[in-house]
Amino acid sequence: MVRVLLLAVLTGLVTGLAACAAGPSSGKHSGAAPGPSFSPAQLAKTDIDRVAEAHRREIFAGLKLLAEKLYRRNPREWRRGGWSSGDAAVARLFDEAAAWHFTELSGKSGVEALQLSLREDFRGDRVFALIAGLGGMVHAAFNEKTEFFMTDELDAQKLYNAARNVEIADWKLSQSRDAKNEPILLSNEMNAGAANLSFEREFGKIIGSLDVLAAVIAEKGERTLVKLLQSIATAMFLPVPGR
Repeated sequence: MVRVLLLAVLTGLVTGLAACAAGPSSGKHSGAAPGPSFSPAQLAKTDIDRVAEAHRREIFAGLKLLAEKLYRRNPREWRRGGWSSGDAAVARLFDEAAAWHFTELSGKSGVEALQLSLREDFRGDRVFALIAGLGGMVHAAFNEKTEFFMTDELDAQKLYNAARNVEIADWKLSQSRDAKNEPILLSNEMNAGAANLSFEREFGKIIGSLDVLAAVIAEKGERTLVKLLQSIATAMFLPVPGR
């Protein structure tokens, strides 16, 4: 409650300051190019808040790209999900109103959705479940917020755990096979002539963004990250609770 009141007071103050700074309009065109639009709320953000928002945007842009690429390589998945196209499935995934909880997954989200997507007996849309799981988990790591202010506090350990879970999901995706010993999802491709590692690169960018932000937040709060040593081949997904 105190944090909410503080943010309200700060926003009120900066709104007044912005109005004063704007001054009366002369009614004449100065000939100068219009400057960027100003939002008073920007003054209630620290540099770390802006960094967190930038990293979040990059991570979710990467997840959207992964979804598009996976559907292109695995068109049977969007058909299994009953979608009219892969684009329709991606649009549903990245509808912010869903808050990363989908009726299509019977209420499963985050790590639970990730585990579901990798089960051999799962007969639904694996791409949808995988990206929904990753998106929900990352959303939880950012305290289920899309915008940050000086009164907000991110948990470096949750961001670190999310990075490890993305790492584990990437490995499991490349190794998991169905009853016919076929990959459950086609992703990276190793040919004699050339190797397609574009999926690996996208996963790597997401992991890197989460790790960098976790380190920044930990240093800011003078806290130590608990780094678990485990073999990725047998690793279990780490907890990333929401708010």
